[in-house]
Amino acid sequence: MAKKVIWSDEARADVRAIDQKTAYGLLRGLSRFAFTESGDVKQLAGYDPAQFRLRLGDYRIRFRKTGDAIQIMRVHHRSEAYR
Repeated sequence: MAKKVIWSDEARADVRAIDQKTAYGLLRGLSRFAFTESGDVKQLAGYDPAQFRLRLGDYRIRFRKTGDAIQIMRVHHRSEAYR
């Protein structure tokens, strides 16, 4: 069963700033993760509550898992993702 995806205002702005072709690719990858929970996901150290990152090409999607939902925190290029 698919998880519900909740976007923060910052994450929405991040996706809008990315070119359209890349943004669609990120949304397809996020949709695949929401349905199957498969992908390159790692838990990030030093966050309470726990945060995770999903690697999709050169972009990183930072999110939290809350029950049957995924809360998207930020979407960044890999060069800016961990600053």
